[in-house]
Amino acid sequence: MQFLRRIGLILLWLAAPFVAFVAANKNDPYLVPLRGAGNIALVVASILIVIVLLRRGRWRTIAGKLLVMLWCLPPVLMLAAHLRFELRKHDVLSAGAAETRQLGPHFMVGYSSFPEVARLAEQGLIGGVYVTRHNIRGRTIEALRADIAALQDKRRAANLPPLVVAADQEGGIVGHLAPPLTKVPALATLTGLAPDDQQAKAEEFGRIHGRELAGLGVNLNLAPVLDLKPPQRRNRLDFHTLIGRRAIASDPVVVSTIASAYVRGLEETGVGATLKHFPGIGRVRTDTHHFSANLDTPVKELEATDWLPFREVLSHSRSALMVGHVTLTAVDPDRAASHSKRVVDGIIRGKWGYQGVVMTDDLVMGAIYQNDVCKAVVEAINAGVDLLLVAYDGAQFYRVFSCALQGSRQGRLDAAMLHASAARLQRLVMPGLVPGIHVLDAKRQGVDGRDKPGHDDENTSNLRRAKL
Repeated sequence: MQFLRRIGLILLWLAAPFVAFVAANKNDPYLVPLRGAGNIALVVASILIVIVLLRRGRWRTIAGKLLVMLWCLPPVLMLAAHLRFELRKHDVLSAGAAETRQLGPHFMVGYSSFPEVARLAEQGLIGGVYVTRHNIRGRTIEALRADIAALQDKRRAANLPPLVVAADQEGGIVGHLAPPLTKVPALATLTGLAPDDQQAKAEEFGRIHGRELAGLGVNLNLAPVLDLKPPQRRNRLDFHTLIGRRAIASDPVVVSTIASAYVRGLEETGVGATLKHFPGIGRVRTDTHHFSANLDTPVKELEATDWLPFREVLSHSRSALMVGHVTLTAVDPDRAASHSKRVVDGIIRGKWGYQGVVMTDDLVMGAIYQNDVCKAVVEAINAGVDLLLVAYDGAQFYRVFSCALQGSRQGRLDAAMLHASAARLQRLVMPGLVPGIHVLDAKRQGVDGRDKPGHDDENTSNLRRAKL
């Protein structure tokens, strides 16, 4: 019995710092499963342990006093973390009308609490919402449809533009609303067909997704994936990106053919497409859901391979473009592409002449969130990114928006970039909810000598002539 007591005491000493750390970081995305009941259980357990230690006389020794104090820390640290969260939330919710109008349209948020997201929508603090599996868990699809309609009604009542409503229906292993929506096969399953059949089936998949999403009230699909399929598995610890199973093919011609047809089918239903994840994650072995990742391939090689599908599909559609959190080292080795002005404004806007909507991948991903997220938010806006996505953990919206708010109040946001972005977003949510805008040619943009997505330059010609 004495031996077991000593083992128990050792475990208490080991567990106390860990529990204190968890309590202090209760709002971290990695601890989402502990929210609510988990946090309450942790506090109750800490208090019970303190009571047991006191009843057993541990307070009489110096070591015992230290152990009791350690187990008093979790409730205190959790309270402090909760207060910090509430203060930040209060600051965001009490933002002035001018700040809200300027910044709100640039944020798209996932949510668990309808009353909470309704308040954000009504106050104009967000420009879009992202719906996924947990929004239908234990509910009917009709209930989600009613939620989306209610949010749009609140926007109309507040005299605000309609929300962009996004979902993630790629097909295959990523179809967060299927079931109850139709589970469509991955586009990669079409690669063995003849080109005409590839296009016909891909277009059909796009129409299926589009009809069902449009019926739900969703107007933007975060698909298709245009990353080239890697020749081998990225790494054994890649549990989330899984690009080998999501990418269409390793041949850019095949990717362009299938993706273009899918986008056509999607747009026929009034739902916009989102091409992802520029500049490409097929070549990197690190999972950006958790870690930073470098893409070290020379730009010339990327232009001749990985980027051809992006340029081809953008030139013939109204698609939005999602920028991932990989660092394009040849262009900007100091920051991820999702908040790099050299990448977004220099390549996408400048060299390609693309004037549609650019959005980030989820800012809650470790590659961004576990680094300086405030710096990333300010830099993304100044780079010309239009929509900042906070998907996995909607509670992080308050932190991310607070970063933009502080940047605005400190004069660190580029007013010209915000103005240009506002114009793009206005076209995105114009009456009829046009999901995207066609890429303008250089003449219409007043930009001479720039490469354009629709221009028949050497790379685009290569794409149309031969398989690479």
